[in-house]
Amino acid sequence: MSNRISPFSPLDISSPTPFQPQSFDDPAKAVDALTELYERNTAFLIDSFTKLAKGAPITARYRAFYPQVCIETTSFGHVDTRLSYGHVTAPGIYTTTITHPQLFRHYLKEQLAQLMRSHNVPVLVSESTTPIPLHFAFGEGAHVEASATAFEDIPLRDLFDAPDLNTTDDEIANGEYIPPPGQPSPLAPFTAQRIDYSLARLAHYTATSATHFQNFVLFTNYQFYIDEFCNWARDLMAKGGDGYTAFVEPGNIITLPGSSQPEGNATPPRLPQMPAYHLKKKGHAGITMINIGVGPSNAKTITDHVAVLRPHAWLMLGHCAGLRNSQRLGDYVLAHAYMREDHVLDDDLPVWVPIPALAEVQVALEAAVAEITGYEGFELKRIMRTGTVCTIDNRNWELRDQAGPVKRLSQARAVALDMESATIAANGFRFRVPYGTLLCVSDKPLHGELKLPGMATAFYRTQVNQHLQIGIRAIQKLAAMPPEALHSRKLRSFFETAFQ
Repeated sequence: MSNRISPFSPLDISSPTPFQPQSFDDPAKAVDALTELYERNTAFLIDSFTKLAKGAPITARYRAFYPQVCIETTSFGHVDTRLSYGHVTAPGIYTTTITHPQLFRHYLKEQLAQLMRSHNVPVLVSESTTPIPLHFAFGEGAHVEASATAFEDIPLRDLFDAPDLNTTDDEIANGEYIPPPGQPSPLAPFTAQRIDYSLARLAHYTATSATHFQNFVLFTNYQFYIDEFCNWARDLMAKGGDGYTAFVEPGNIITLPGSSQPEGNATPPRLPQMPAYHLKKKGHAGITMINIGVGPSNAKTITDHVAVLRPHAWLMLGHCAGLRNSQRLGDYVLAHAYMREDHVLDDDLPVWVPIPALAEVQVALEAAVAEITGYEGFELKRIMRTGTVCTIDNRNWELRDQAGPVKRLSQARAVALDMESATIAANGFRFRVPYGTLLCVSDKPLHGELKLPGMATAFYRTQVNQHLQIGIRAIQKLAAMPPEALHSRKLRSFFETAFQ
């Protein structure tokens, strides 16, 4: 038996010096304290692991805790009812664990400032009782080295905390979490460990750091759109940026304003499963665009993880099957309702839950179509139709007995069918992220209109750029709105967390 293993009991735990709780009436100072505490505790875990990896004797189990922020209010005092967030619904104690406070600095300052204004109370910064898993302490991009024999006699999980999937869930966001008697209520929709889980997944799926993600997100299901976005973004950078500060591609390859080439001799790596591209602006006010590929599973996966970054809006731009004979290839569909036959969210958001259209997003999208195409008013109906979009989980739905799906689509008054839009909208509803959908009709399978190879090439060449420019214009309109006006009260339930 190795002499490195000590006969210590489970109670022999080594931790940083306990942190004394601190009260703040300045949100910036509160975030500074959260950052200092988080960096101290993650550094403790990394240093402890590094020493053991180099052969130091094992003397204890090593543990450090996430920081947390807390408020207490004793009043039912009236708050600004125009706001969808920034206040609690009843007297009590409310708390949430915090991770990567530097990444979320702008967000945290805004949320804490709004809480202080709404309730005229300070916030308390302290250590939580939730351990930081060693895996998350290292963060993305870490290269961990250890000798081959460093941990062969004792499992790493006996020495450090690992991610606990029993408590890493979406109960709060799903409205299913009920605090045990005497325990605080949640202050935010996601816990620190749930956020850390998604930050790791984002880096894996998109090959870009979470630090590059922006507050306005475009999803697409075709690389054609990404190619157009990259051409537009690189042209902007070459001309000075027009207010954008960088363009970031998979592999964290960065092009700065005034340059037509990325920094250094960067070569784009093999594309990940869902590559992300970021046109950055100060305060995360730029645009992120992600090619999610095909299908509702991908759509749910990526939105599950992007949601923890608390974006201000996400939009779906993609292709769809037009279901009406009056539609033409290249026409647009602005979703006003969603028919959900994707099934991937059935356990989290039952299909009987309606997914409403959000006025702020709908107005921005319709105005953007008018501005980019030149059609206005009644004339806009020539190229755009509003109505129900059906999202299905079977790409070859046309091969089924037509009596089933076609009858349901007709009864629902559906105008278009795809495989992602309702999933993205439903997850936006579930996670309180404003959402919208603008699709382009690329075929009409019910009416025998399928694209021939030459037609497809011409269609993509002429239509994708216009569609993308409409999406960008809509994003710019949403970004010009104050966040408190953009975040709709439609997305909030009876008992909500205070954080956006």
